[in-house]
Amino acid sequence: MDKIHKYYILFYLLTAGHLITSAQAGRFKKMKEYQLTFDDKGHTLNHTQCFSPDDKWLVYDNRNEGGLIGSTCCIEKINLENKSIVRVYQTSNQSALGPGVGAVAYNPAGHKIIFIHGIRNSNAANPYGFTRRTGVMIHDSDLLKPVFMDARNILPPFTPGALRGGTHAHSWSGDGKWLSFTYNDFILEQLEKSGSKVKDLRVIGVMAPAKEVSIVKDAAGENNDGKYFAVVVAKVKENPEWGSDDIEKAFDEGWIGKDGYIKVTGSKQNRATAFQGDTRDIHGKLVTEVFIADIPDDITGANPSEPLEGTVMTRPNPPAGTVQRRVTFTADKKYPGIQGPRHWLRTSPDGRMIYFLMKDNKGVVQIFSVPTIGGKINKVINNSFSVQSAFSLSPNGKFVSYTADNSVFIASLKTGKTQRLTRRFFDDEKPEGGMVWSYNGKMIAYNRYVIVNQVKWLQIFILK
Repeated sequence: MDKIHKYYILFYLLTAGHLITSAQAGRFKKMKEYQLTFDDKGHTLNHTQCFSPDDKWLVYDNRNEGGLIGSTCCIEKINLENKSIVRVYQTSNQSALGPGVGAVAYNPAGHKIIFIHGIRNSNAANPYGFTRRTGVMIHDSDLLKPVFMDARNILPPFTPGALRGGTHAHSWSGDGKWLSFTYNDFILEQLEKSGSKVKDLRVIGVMAPAKEVSIVKDAAGENNDGKYFAVVVAKVKENPEWGSDDIEKAFDEGWIGKDGYIKVTGSKQNRATAFQGDTRDIHGKLVTEVFIADIPDDITGANPSEPLEGTVMTRPNPPAGTVQRRVTFTADKKYPGIQGPRHWLRTSPDGRMIYFLMKDNKGVVQIFSVPTIGGKINKVINNSFSVQSAFSLSPNGKFVSYTADNSVFIASLKTGKTQRLTRRFFDDEKPEGGMVWSYNGKMIAYNRYVIVNQVKWLQIFILK
C-alpha cells in the first residue's frame, strides 16, 4: 500500500467516527483482502448464496459485466483452499443472442446449484430476454446435466404449476427446499406489443417440490417440463389507484427469516417473502414500498375464477391462501420510497426485521429497517456518503456488509457503528455487486475489476 493510501485511511479513521468498538467487531479489523481468481475472463458473483454450505467452494458465472447473461456460456466454481476451478455447466450453441446463463446460487442444504438459463432455441428472431429464461439446477454429483426446475408452457391450454415466460434471480429458502424468483410473462408481453391495454408487469413467484409438471412438447422448443411446481405470489395491476396499496410491479424479493416469522397474532407463518412494490401516491408519483407475501404451505390450489396458470388475456394468479400486505408508508417523507442501487430485501434470521435502502433527509442512501409485522422505520447506518451496492447480513444477523465510498464496509445492526474493511479504491477498480458472507461468518466475497494490459476482468476477492 502506498503512502497516499495509508495517509488517506488514517485521516478517514480519525475524522469519520464510525469505528466499531465492541470486542466481537474487533476481529473484523484484522480481515485481509485476497484475490481468488486471476484468469482472463469474467467471474460474476450472485447477490446471495455464492458459498457452498461447507464454505469450501464459491460459485459464479463468466459474465464480465452485469447485463450480459444472454451471451454468457458457463457456470463455474472455485475451491477456496487450492483454487482449483470446476466447470459446472456449459450451454450448447452459445452465441451473443443466447441461450445464456448466469446469476448462480448454491443450495444452503448442499449439493445443488440454481441459475438462470435462456431458452435453448434462442436466435436472432427470438434472443435471450426477460420472458425467455428459466431456472436450471445442477447437482454436484452430476455436473453439466441440466435439470429444469420451473415448467414453461407458452401454448394454450396453459398448465397449472407451469409459467408462460421467464423466471430469474432465483434464491433458495433457508431450508433449501423452495425457490423464489422474479418473473415476466411472454403471453402478456406479446399482447402489450400488439397495443393491448394488458401489460407484462413484473411479479415475484415461488416454486416448490409439490409435484413435477409435464408439458406437451412443441416443435419450436419453447416449452419444457419442470421438476418443481411454480406459481406467482404477488398481485399487480395496470394503472393502480393513486394513494392505494395497489402495485404495478413486484420485484427483488427476499425470503423472510430462515423459516418464516411470527405474525402479530402470535401464529407462525412458515413461508413468506418480502419484496419491493411500485405504488402511486395521491399525486400519481411512483413510490417503491416494502410489501410481504404470506405463502400457504400448499401452493397447488387456486382461488375461484383465478386460475394459477392465467388465460390468454390475463396473467397467472397467486394460489389460494396467499396474503399480500404493505409494510411501509413513506410518501410523506422528504425522499419517499426505496431508493439507491439495485438491491434485494434482506431479513433477520428470526424474520422479525426487514432491511432495505432509502435516502435519509440529507439525500444520502442509507440502510433502513422496519418490523416485519409493520411499525416504525429506523435508520441502521448514518454515513456521510451513500451505499453503492446490494447488501448482505452476516449469518448470525448481527452485521451487514455493503459498499460505500469505493470501499467494503460492515456495520453493527445493533449500534449502527461502521467500519471500513478495505482501502478506498479508484473508480475503475472499486468493488462491484453485493458483498456475500460465508456461512461460518469468517469471509466476505465480492467482485472487483483488475486491469491487466489495459483490459478489465471482473475477478473475485475475499476478505477473511
